[in-house]
Amino acid sequence: MFKKILIANRGEIACRIIKTARRMGVATVAVYSDADRDALHVKLADEAIHIGAAPARESYLLGDKILAAAQITHAQAIHPGYGFLSENADFAAACADQGVVFIGPGVAAIASMGSKSAAKRIMEQAGVPLVPGYHGNDQDPARLKSAAQSMGYPVLLKATAGGGGKGMRQVSSADEFDEALAAAKRESLASFSDDTMLVEKYLIKPRHVEFQIFFDHLGHGIYLAERDCSVQRRHQKIIEEAPAPGMTDTLRQAMGETAITAARAIDYRGAGTVEFLLQQDDSFYFMEMNTRLQVEHPITEMITGLDLVEWQLRVACGEPLPLTQEAVHIRGHAFEARVYAEDPDNDFLPVTGTLDFLRPPDESRYVRVDTGVCQGDHISVYYDPMIAKLIVWDESRDRALQRLSTALSQYRISGTVTNLDFLYNLATCHPFEEAQLDTGFIDEHAQLLFHTHRGNLERELPLAALALLLHKQRRAKLTASCIDPYSPWQDTNAWRLNGPHSHHITLHCQQQDYAIELEQRGTQYRVRAAGHETLLAGTLEDDTLHLEIDGHRRRATLAHTHDSFTLYLPEGACHFHEVFADTGEAEDTGGDGGLRAPMNGTIVTLLARVGDQIETGAPLLVMEAMKMEHTIRAPCPGIVQAFYYESGDLVDGGAALVDFVVSEE
Repeated sequence: MFKKILIANRGEIACRIIKTARRMGVATVAVYSDADRDALHVKLADEAIHIGAAPARESYLLGDKILAAAQITHAQAIHPGYGFLSENADFAAACADQGVVFIGPGVAAIASMGSKSAAKRIMEQAGVPLVPGYHGNDQDPARLKSAAQSMGYPVLLKATAGGGGKGMRQVSSADEFDEALAAAKRESLASFSDDTMLVEKYLIKPRHVEFQIFFDHLGHGIYLAERDCSVQRRHQKIIEEAPAPGMTDTLRQAMGETAITAARAIDYRGAGTVEFLLQQDDSFYFMEMNTRLQVEHPITEMITGLDLVEWQLRVACGEPLPLTQEAVHIRGHAFEARVYAEDPDNDFLPVTGTLDFLRPPDESRYVRVDTGVCQGDHISVYYDPMIAKLIVWDESRDRALQRLSTALSQYRISGTVTNLDFLYNLATCHPFEEAQLDTGFIDEHAQLLFHTHRGNLERELPLAALALLLHKQRRAKLTASCIDPYSPWQDTNAWRLNGPHSHHITLHCQQQDYAIELEQRGTQYRVRAAGHETLLAGTLEDDTLHLEIDGHRRRATLAHTHDSFTLYLPEGACHFHEVFADTGEAEDTGGDGGLRAPMNGTIVTLLARVGDQIETGAPLLVMEAMKMEHTIRAPCPGIVQAFYYESGDLVDGGAALVDFVVSEE
């Protein structure tokens, strides 16, 4: 076994690898950029080497710097994780040249699957069923558009070097083709330094089912069951589960053996994933093969009881696979939900921010949280906005799904927008409970998924007001400096001589201001809010609020971020802040008349010119943040007066981008 490995990655996957290596007695070396100097993976590793500036192209994508770090620290092997250099054949070859083991497949296997078009040709020769499409070398836009026309819309444009939904666009008609192709090529070039595309027929209502495979250096290969990854946004997975619902033993064997055939065709070694599109009639088609460990590998670990990172290390050392196909057994059901800093109500755009408050659910044999961040960490514009992977397991799908919804309701994050509410809506909606899965699930059930929790104001306002009052009293006591600490004038309970102990506050909640009165009566509070009166008692210990309402005792969590608060209740989160007297200062409305950046990011390209007459919906410019592109479009007919930024400029969220004058009717 290796004595020391270097992990050429960051975030939760780096932390995940470190945990297994530590259990196996293998020392670890982390690499980090300027933005990750204080990151969790750096703190967990035995050693850490700085490799460059925050942008990935200036740090995590620099193979020579990573190899230099391996040489300096005498690391015997490099684990690439996923993303970055994990499927870079040149980097794998450079590792071999310098005598460092690349913990992954051979160079030829990576290269053959690195191009989706080449992969299709190899699979076709191996007899693996393929989705109809054009995988040729002629990349003239007219040739690609002609191929799309001949196979019929809708079609899917895919970067041949792509992965993770990058460089991928669904096209519904010929009118959309040119713009979609330009965007896909641009995104592919930025992500993979290659803008070669293929065109495939877009299948209606397929499921995305993938098989985890493993091969050793003796040529022995097995599949470790399957995962259903059908629920996606932007062609990226949100919730995955294993095993796939409704999978029969016969179909599993057929798909698993096809996955093994696909891997044998490229003389595969190590961990990999073969992805299929599965139709309702049980026909299936090869989609792609990922020559690395997948983001969703934990759910396979949960249902098999195996540690796939340990398997990777052992196979990379030349050891044989520890199990045969007959010895692989599936037990129970598992889900993985990806918790992101993103706004589902704004087309899932990534957001930045500081994790001012972070409380994941308690871990157990049923609940696992894989993360690379801690409370106080900043979600950077430079990397994927994943906060954590929430993984749950139980004996059946129904019980595992109950574990998932409970764990999601217990996840507490404040300081940035997240997709937690969306994930909860998804996990608890009837179609998902009934496993009515396909890759169009989100669009089909949008009304069930994109709704905001509207709390019961009669119940929540008194609790929020009491939580705020207890927070203010505790803060006042901590900062008090009275000579006589027993003086009633120093007390913070609104004590008045010959009068009731009353507090008057105004809370902003659910987009409205509410005047609230709290009258303290011993250990109880009579709260008058929104036309209702409630008698309750409570204490605040750290961030836990202990409540009693009519003899009913409950607990809640109070998160304080700057001047805002979130009260986490079993029914959902209540967001509020205190409203103070008007200072008379006018609100800054910007006054520039320009379109604004929806997020922090980088200007990729300008798609219009100053003076152009623009129609509604026409693209003006493209921004990129956290490995995603976003096109800014004209909200109505008008004229571009000026662009405030150029290609390559960094832009803060909310910044004016374009001086756009609306055309007069």
